[in-house]
This record gives sequence, structure tokens and C-alpha cells, in this order.
Amino acid sequence: MDTPQHELVSLADSDRTVAEEDDIRGRTVRDPDGEEIGKVEDLLVDTEENKVRFLVVASGGFLGLGEHRSYIPVDAVTGIRDDEVRIDQSRERLAGAPGYDPELINDREYNEGVFGYYGYTPFWAAGYVYPAYPYLP
Repeated sequence: MDTPQHELVSLADSDRTVAEEDDIRGRTVRDPDGEEIGKVEDLLVDTEENKVRFLVVASGGFLGLGEHRSYIPVDAVTGIRDDEVRIDQSRERLAGAPGYDPELINDREYNEGVFGYYGYTPFWAAGYVYPAYPYLP
């Protein structure tokens, strides 16, 4: 049986939409200790299942200069509020993570490395279950 080739697209650069509660762009990202990491700049959506697979988080820099973009699997999300997204990764962990490269969003080997770095199973693997992240008060 062939595995479907899930194509990822940037939500910002496409005409796609996601459920309103799943569109967390612009929210502050915080680590488990509540430290601010950055802002959700974009979401990468799987065209096969229309589900968010990665967050693109921008951090550092000034007026867009010197910003670092992290590529974080949606599996890292532990909770969502109206103004923030909590993840289970520390600021230090993200600092050493593979960077976001829009040219590589559909490179399966690169994505396997990203999932491996964060300790998650790739979404195309057998038995993968899409995370249900809680909406926090």
C-alpha cells in the first residue's frame, strides 16, 4: 500500500483556510516555564487532510531584521489561549532546532529530521494520531 504524499503549503501564501480555532497566527508562543519564545508567523497545512502540521515561529530581531524562524511540529502544542500558544519545548531547545526553510517544507527527509529533533513521530507514520490541544482559560 502506498503512503499518500502529503503536500504542505504555507497558509499565508495560499488560498486555504483552517477552522477559526486552529488559526493561531499572531499569538505569542511560550515555553513550559511561561517564557516568551516568539510569535506564530505562519502555519503549514497538509493539503491531503487540511490539517495544520507545523507552526512557523518568528523570534528575536527588530522590525523583521535578524529574526529567526523555527519550524515546530503542531504536536508540541500543549495549550492555546486567545493570545498565546504553549508548547512543550524550551527556548534553549528551539535555539538549536532546524531552521525554517520554505524550500524544504515538502522534503520528507528534512521533515523526518525535524520530527526526530523534537522527539515526535512524523504525521505520515503508521499509527500517528493528530494531537488534540486544549484551549486554556
